[in-house]
Amino acid sequence: MKTKNMKKNVTQNNIVNTNDGVSRPTSNGMDTTAKPKQNTTNNRSFSKPSYGAKREGGDNRRSRPSFERPKPEFDQKMVSIRRVTRVVAGGRRMTFAVAIAIGDKKGSVGLGTGKGGDTAIAIAKALRQAKKNMFKIKTTKEMSIPHEVSAKFSSAKLTIMPNRGKGLVSGSTVRDMLVLAGIKNVTAKLHSGSKNKLNNARVAYKTLYQLKEKSPAIKAISFVPEEVKEAKSSFAGSLDASTGAFREEIK
Repeated sequence: MKTKNMKKNVTQNNIVNTNDGVSRPTSNGMDTTAKPKQNTTNNRSFSKPSYGAKREGGDNRRSRPSFERPKPEFDQKMVSIRRVTRVVAGGRRMTFAVAIAIGDKKGSVGLGTGKGGDTAIAIAKALRQAKKNMFKIKTTKEMSIPHEVSAKFSSAKLTIMPNRGKGLVSGSTVRDMLVLAGIKNVTAKLHSGSKNKLNNARVAYKTLYQLKEKSPAIKAISFVPEEVKEAKSSFAGSLDASTGAFREEIK
């Protein structure tokens, strides 16, 4: 009986109530309470930052400076670009041929062509030539042409005539040339059997060249020093005197 009672006391002493309300036995009769587990992880939120928000932490990289491209002096339009292949002893050699039309939309227009082993070189050559070939067109107050003009280049024939408030009636590369020149209220009739864009642009250039604004001629003012004038007058007087004496001797 004593042994049974002792066993009951030991089991009652070894059972301890913990904080979470669950009774757990102890080892060797020692009172040890089970502590609740603590959350050792950091309370940082790993939510994805919104677009455009500043990043937290890390190195603050400087934003690249934005360089604005300078505006070109003239508006330009690529008329044609083609690859030319030439067969040489070592194989095939490829070059590029480019035609560019430029204008300021204030009455000036130009056309140029260029060739090169790279497109950038060909474009630069064509642009340089177009600036050299640029001229000013004589226009009215409404940016129209004063009268009808026509021209022929190769198999292309073009006629440009003014219309009253109907706008720009044209097509193909002729329209690009007129837009770059800033001409309005004209009708362009292209009588061309070919679809060669370069020839159509050249006939437009030739037609508009007839309306070229003539620059006023500047008279050259010759500056003659007074000493030279006096020498000329004295030489003329002595010459007249000598010829008069010679005539008297002959008589």
